[in-house]
Amino acid sequence: MVIKLSKEEEQQYARHLLLDEIGVEKQELLKKSSVLVIGAGGLGSAVLQYLVAAGVGKIGIIDPDVVSISNLQRQVLFTHKDVGKPKAEVAKRRLERLNPFIEITSYTQTLNPENAFYLIEKYDVIVEGSDNFTTKYLTNDACVLAKKPFVLGSIFKFEGQLSVYNYKGSATYRCLFSEPMSTIDMPNCSEVGVLGVLPGVVGTLMANETIKIVTEIGEVLVNKLLKIDLLTLEMNIFKFEKDPEIQIEKLETLTMHCSSQNEEIDLETYQKEKERYNLLDIRTLEERLAFNLGGIHIPLQELSHRWQELPKEKPIIVYCAKGIRSAKAVEFLKQQNSAMKFLNLKDGINGIKKQS
Repeated sequence: MVIKLSKEEEQQYARHLLLDEIGVEKQELLKKSSVLVIGAGGLGSAVLQYLVAAGVGKIGIIDPDVVSISNLQRQVLFTHKDVGKPKAEVAKRRLERLNPFIEITSYTQTLNPENAFYLIEKYDVIVEGSDNFTTKYLTNDACVLAKKPFVLGSIFKFEGQLSVYNYKGSATYRCLFSEPMSTIDMPNCSEVGVLGVLPGVVGTLMANETIKIVTEIGEVLVNKLLKIDLLTLEMNIFKFEKDPEIQIEKLETLTMHCSSQNEEIDLETYQKEKERYNLLDIRTLEERLAFNLGGIHIPLQELSHRWQELPKEKPIIVYCAKGIRSAKAVEFLKQQNSAMKFLNLKDGINGIKKQS
């Protein structure tokens, strides 16, 4: 199908058309292309704005989360008026005002083994900017099965990294990181923080790689991992190779095991036996004020010098948002007082919020 630029589009993309490497031909390739962006958070905010502005003709946004006030420090697509609203839908509405010549679809759902292949198969290029490893590995496996290239970025405090995987037979994410780390060792933004501009820098580079893939200009970042440190502005590129031993045959639910065997209690059991337990909320104060189940509040970063404040007459259920930070807390508390019983609330407070 022949796709031509309208006069209005030629005006909007005028600075692209002046580039010999792009011109009308490559701009029409952008208009013909489709990109699925997984995650509309910090990385997604930057990626989406530049892909939309560049004129990618069809863009999908998948993110099950809603906007929270702590997002605004780095997720620049959103404002205070958006707090509590679905990120994918808010992003769609705002981006449509940036470029009315393209098609944007929002998916307010979690990427999972049931929908991943179906969604990814519909798009030419996949951009993965989620904040969890389950989604990253699932994206990798679905892209391999669907034969789609994907750009993947990640951030930590002041450092970011990105690469392009599965591009014309190149290495995949599993060639570099064959298996996920233990959830006990996985930090997240609410625990360690992140510099607000970092996802903007890394996300812009991710958009750049996506444009290069679509237009086939420049040298795509394949079989190479770019790492950047914003405190020093040092940027390094590390080479890695495709591992022919790694074979993806089907999509499976990735189980993220903790390195410890902590005893857990699910929401239903807790609600039936509330009087038997004390509760410990180890989330941040902001999370606590937004929604809580009650109980004692000691943020995880303060637990090492405040754990002796805990009551000893009943077993203690420790909770956080998803059950990951609380698993770390339970492990620590068991080491401090092996005589007491500590349980991890399975899936954390998110499970409670979904039922409330």
